[in-house]
Amino acid sequence: MAHIKPVANLEARKDAPEHATANRAMFDRIAPTYDFLNKLMSFGIDKRWRAKAIDRLSGKGGSVGPLLDLCAGTLDLSRMLESAFPGERVVACDFSAKMLELGKRKVANTERVVGDALALPFEQGAFGAVICGFGMRNLADLRRGVREVRRVLRPGGKFVTLELFAPKLFRTRALHAAALRNALPVIGAVVARDRDAYAYLAESMAGFVTRAQYEAILRQEGFEAVRATDLTLGVASIVCGEARP
Repeated sequence: MAHIKPVANLEARKDAPEHATANRAMFDRIAPTYDFLNKLMSFGIDKRWRAKAIDRLSGKGGSVGPLLDLCAGTLDLSRMLESAFPGERVVACDFSAKMLELGKRKVANTERVVGDALALPFEQGAFGAVICGFGMRNLADLRRGVREVRRVLRPGGKFVTLELFAPKLFRTRALHAAALRNALPVIGAVVARDRDAYAYLAESMAGFVTRAQYEAILRQEGFEAVRATDLTLGVASIVCGEARP
């Protein structure tokens, strides 16, 4: 039986209520091979990207506050957060229970919570910082997801996004076409035996917002001091913002 694919184009999701269910089912399916394929496709650079994103959470000293790893997947970021901020409370939230279960061996003290990024199961101002690695692109409603992050952040709290935005530069578009849109589905079919899932992951980058558009959404939804850094020829980017009081 064919799987129902999530909707890759961000705007089209507004009229596709099946996106959230299909997306959750897809990540449950590919969970066992997800880590391996991430490292294979990025040549291991993804670990360096995550380290740079975590560096953006550090302040001028003192406590960062409780940390939320949003769309935590198999907890690669959570493991690094535990190391970077020993003694801080780390909470990992993802809608795929299977992803969180497979990643639990990587962490020692991280709290794992199955939850929807569009309706987070946390109180207002519960966290001092939120980080999301490669997850905002998959939300059914991006703007609503950003609002939820703002809600659970205390005033002045940091939000760091590590993401593969829609490519803008010609060289980046060419790289996306060659290495991602063409190669990723083939590798996914061989390794994970799920071509459709990895075709969606490749298509979702082209169907997502650009980095500049994402920065604008953050400012519109209650964030200030928004700034960004491109990584590896603009393949990935880090966008940071602070919750406006």
